[in-house]
Amino acid sequence: MTKKTKNSLAIFEDFKIRRHYDDKKESGYFSVIDVVSVLVEQGDFKKAKSYWTTLKERLKKEGSELVTKCDQLKMQSADGKFYKTDVLDVEGILRLIQSVPSKKAEPFKLWLAKVGKERIDEIADPELAVNRAKKIYEKKGYPKDWVDKRMRGIAVRNSLTDEWKEREIKKGYE
Repeated sequence: MTKKTKNSLAIFEDFKIRRHYDDKKESGYFSVIDVVSVLVEQGDFKKAKSYWTTLKERLKKEGSELVTKCDQLKMQSADGKFYKTDVLDVEGILRLIQSVPSKKAEPFKLWLAKVGKERIDEIADPELAVNRAKKIYEKKGYPKDWVDKRMRGIAVRNSLTDEWKEREIKKGYE
């Protein structure tokens, strides 16, 4: 993973949706299985994965381009390890939502629009991203003093790496 890519969790109701943002491509990707679990209201990962596998085969038979637009990225799973995971960009996710009969589809589309707006707002005002990160750490149950130390640590590390860039220090050389 390059420095310009980000992995994070998004929360939709009680479901965690893994996402990845690539600054170079300026595109966000969402875990297909996580989205499917929301749409079919299935908290069991294996059952959601099975649903996606079956749906993927049906879509292939129908000639849907959705399956060919799937990429695979390494994302952290519940066991803490990283595995290749089917992902789609926002356009693909919206097409996926149309393929799954679900009462969750409309609220999910509204949520995706909200996430997209938040990301655009964060580009305009990066402080919003910092505040969102703090809230996510707090939602995950980290104590406030840990969150504050983590945020300071990130700021110090960024200052240091910016200084290295300014002095043209090459990775692995100096």
